[in-house]
Amino acid sequence: MSVSIVFIGLIVGFLVGLTGVGGAALLTPILLLIGINPTIAVGSDFVYNSITKMFGVIQHWRQKTINFKMVKYFSLGSLPSALLAFAILRHFDSIKRDEFIKYGLGYILILVSISIIVRIVLDQRFRLKDKPFKTIEEKKGLTICMGAIFGFIVGLTSIGSGSLFALAMLYLYRMSATEIVGTDIAHAFLLVTLTGLLNISFGNVNYPLVFNLLVGSIPGVLIGSNLSAKVPAKPLKAAMALVVLVSGLKLL
Repeated sequence: MSVSIVFIGLIVGFLVGLTGVGGAALLTPILLLIGINPTIAVGSDFVYNSITKMFGVIQHWRQKTINFKMVKYFSLGSLPSALLAFAILRHFDSIKRDEFIKYGLGYILILVSISIIVRIVLDQRFRLKDKPFKTIEEKKGLTICMGAIFGFIVGLTSIGSGSLFALAMLYLYRMSATEIVGTDIAHAFLLVTLTGLLNISFGNVNYPLVFNLLVGSIPGVLIGSNLSAKVPAKPLKAAMALVVLVSGLKLL
């Protein structure tokens, strides 16, 4: 048991529960800063995310807030592209792979921080609630293509399984907030579980690290979720976006 890792899990879980911002964007750069190898950090984060998202899927399944058609179309694009990203990484030697992951993380963290700010600032103004939206079936090709692009990004860095897909659903589809969250978690569970299994098969997972993070993050998420209705989320999300942005810049 590592007290420092448990504490990191507690803080990340608390912030995720409080604001809904994806844990990978917060956790992975922290793991790199404390000296965890980039490949191991990403692989361990996939397994950690798979376990935590499993509980979210169960809850949203009970609430019937998962759009399975959207999950299917996203997965048709994201799962093969994540496999492709993993295969590309395997062609690098360990030094080049770690360097590629580190710089890739930097750029994606910057993208994720921008997506968080966009959701905060432009949500009500540009969501176009009163405009006619095409159905998911009519946007099948677009959905699969977005899944492929974002799935490749997630496969490389472990980051974006929540924020990027949620942003796409927010502006391109007519879905309720709870349905966006439930669908996002269900798809992310499939994506990070697949990539987690791949990383397990190649020995890229530090199991004590994952265990210690879970010990801290599970109560952290519960505490943050209970306080989320009492604490203004937008200022916290903006502050976290700034932290993510700085983390991304430091990795470049």
